[in-house]
This record gives sequence, C-alpha cells and structure tokens, in this order.
Amino acid sequence: MTVTAETSRPSATATGVTVRRRSRLAPRLAPYLQAAPLTVALLLFLLVPILTIVAVSFWDYDSVRIYPDFVLTNYIELLTSPVTWKTYLNTLKYAVLTWAITLGIGFTVAYFLAFHIRSTTWQMVLFLVCTIPFWTSNIIRMISWIPFLGRNGLLNSGLISAGIIDEPLEFLLFSDFSVVLAFVHLYALFMVVPIFNSMMRIDRALVEAARDGGASAAQTLWNVILPLTKPGIAIGSIFVVTLVMGDFITVRLMSGGQSASIGLMIANEISLLQYPAAAANAVVLLAVVLIMVVAMLRVVDIRKEL
Repeated sequence: MTVTAETSRPSATATGVTVRRRSRLAPRLAPYLQAAPLTVALLLFLLVPILTIVAVSFWDYDSVRIYPDFVLTNYIELLTSPVTWKTYLNTLKYAVLTWAITLGIGFTVAYFLAFHIRSTTWQMVLFLVCTIPFWTSNIIRMISWIPFLGRNGLLNSGLISAGIIDEPLEFLLFSDFSVVLAFVHLYALFMVVPIFNSMMRIDRALVEAARDGGASAAQTLWNVILPLTKPGIAIGSIFVVTLVMGDFITVRLMSGGQSASIGLMIANEISLLQYPAAAANAVVLLAVVLIMVVAMLRVVDIRKEL
C-alpha cells in the first residue's frame, strides 16, 4: 500500500502541472483562435486570388492559348503604350470629379441631418429616405438616366418647351458629363454615411463652446466640425475612389462607347481571352489604388473612426 501511495503522488502532481499549463495557454491562444476563421477566409478569397492574378500576369499568350512562363512582355507593352497612360488619366479624371462632387453632396447632407434635424427619429427617417434609391440595381439606376438625358428626352423636351434652348443639348448623354453624373448618383451614399457617422460622434458641447466663444457659423464649421469629420471624409473618399477606379459598366453604358477606363480596358482584354494582359493591367491598377489609399491614410488617421 505504501508503494502504491508513493507512486500515485507524482502522477497527481504531473496532472496538476498539466492543468495549470493548459489554463495559462488558453488565454494566449484565445485571440488566435478567434481570428483564425477570418484569417482563413482572407487567405482563400483574397490573398490566393491576388497571387494567382500576379502569377498569370507574367505568362505568355497568343491568339488561341496561354503559355505558363515568366516574361515581362505584358508589363512592358502596358507601361509603354500611350493608350494606357491616356486611359489612366481619363480614369483619374472621373475619380477626382466624382470624389469632389460626392464630397460636397455628402458633407452637405450629413451636416443637415446631424446638426439641423433635432429629432433622432426624423434623422433616421430622412437617412432611410436617402438610402431608398440605393435599394435598386445599379444598372437600373443608370439606364433610368437615358430617357431623361437623351436628345429627345424629358430634360431637353422641357427646356425646349420652356423656350430656354432652341435645339437639344448634345452633351447631356453619351459624354463625360453623363458618366460623372451616373457615378455621383451611384456612389454618393458611400460618402454620406461615414461623414454622417463622424458628425453624430461630435460632442455638441464643443460646438456650443465655440459659439459661446464668439465664433461664427463658418468658423465653427471650419475649425471644429470639419477637423473632427476628417476620418469620415477619408473613409468615404476611399470608398468612392476605389469604386470609380475599378468600374467599367458605367463608363460603357453612359459614354456610349466613346470613353474608356481601366476597368473597361481589362474587361475588353478578358473578352478577347487575353488573360495575361488583363492580369498585368489589374496588378498595375491595384498598385495605383493602393498608393492612393495609403496617401489618404497618411493624411487622415481613420483609426479614430474605427
């Protein structure tokens, strides 16, 4: 019996040590286990496709097949082509114009909802009213502009009937104007929401203190509200710029095939089965967009918003 008791003591001690080790490891492993599903999803659905596109961008191809290889021909032809630079400048033009207009609309709408509507219920109601048009398909919303802006559309017919113009305005449809208008219509909400969220977080005591200190409405807006809204502006800007840079269907429909964008160029290359060239174009576009996003993040710290 003595031998049995003595031999059982080390076993109980070892069991206790094991339990203590597990109790210490559990808090350390918990964050990794919680992040594991998201990490796996990002690896499978984000990192792997990007790496695949990068690999294909170095392959060679002809009119009928693709050759797994490592060549720089796709990038050389892409970066040395004047058409590429012209298309990128055109896409950047769309992005800048859309960003500027949506910023003005988004800031104005968000400011009105946050500071001029006192009732929280009415704020939510009006905010939902702003989102109702976005419940429909992007294609439907784009197509709805065609009978309105066309040569014999509602706008031209109304202006002619009112005697304001003598002949239809040609620039309203199938032009850069219609493309930017459609972009603003499609993506304005992506600017309104983050700015409105930032403004709702502003302590109203700061605004009252500025007014009590003798600041005018413009001074309060510029020195108090605008600096505290910068994180929301940055988030909205990232949304709008990235969406416009990668869009192709809006440019195709609203320009009538008269304008080009990087997304449309990639779509055309895919339709011609030029997958390596399309992949190289996609990699360059991704790099340009990442540079733009990093530049925005260097200007504004959006961690305050998150």
